[in-house]
Amino acid sequence: MSLHNRQTLHVEPRPGCRTRGTLRLGNLRVPCALGRSGVTHAKREGDGGTPAGRYALLEVRYRPDRVRRPTTALPLRRSRPRDGWCDGKGDRNYNRPVELPYPASAETMWRDDAVYDIVVILDWNLRPRRQGGGSAIFFHLARPGFTPTEGCVAVTLADMRKILRRLRPGAAIEVR
Repeated sequence: MSLHNRQTLHVEPRPGCRTRGTLRLGNLRVPCALGRSGVTHAKREGDGGTPAGRYALLEVRYRPDRVRRPTTALPLRRSRPRDGWCDGKGDRNYNRPVELPYPASAETMWRDDAVYDIVVILDWNLRPRRQGGGSAIFFHLARPGFTPTEGCVAVTLADMRKILRRLRPGAAIEVR
């Protein structure tokens, strides 16, 4: 198996169920949640679609008050209570990290639920950035029952830990 394949997370929707899929990394196969609208080839802000394509895994963030530090060779950072991610169309920081409170619409990264207790930042719509092209598309933890995401890919905490241990800088996720 090539190094490329060992460092690429392959995501495919399950036949007949657009909001759930299978994530494969080498010989590891795990269930995952997808966006409420399934996989899309024309991502727009708020459409609930998981964008098809290949995206670099840039950075892992974790909540040190809720989970132990993940074992990974990817860049790693502790989340903070004031971390946000701008989803305000037209704002100069659209689809960028921001500090809360923020004057435009922004997602809270320090959430009450557990989905961002470990979250991997992807290079979706960063460079070039397209206003309204979709923001805050991450790889994160699944809700109980693998309920749909807003467009992200999500797995269990145990599976996330297995995956992160295997990844190195240059890793990517490919959604089909």
